[in-house]
Amino acid sequence: MKKPDGFKRWIIQAPIGLVLVGAGLCMAIDAGSVKAIGGNWFLYGTFALVVFNSGICLVIDAAIRKIK
Repeated sequence: MKKPDGFKRWIIQAPIGLVLVGAGLCMAIDAGSVKAIGGNWFLYGTFALVVFNSGICLVIDAAIRKIK
């Protein structure tokens, strides 16, 4: 049985997206705790949001590819 064309991309993209979502969320929480103690949090927090949003985009794109 032949697998669909986007299967290989989906099977790689979905787990990477989920890892990025988890990592970005952990980094954002850590940036919040750094902010709470008065540390330099802005760049770290911004990067955390970039990682989190990248993961969301990958997961959504993988889901769209799986549906098609």
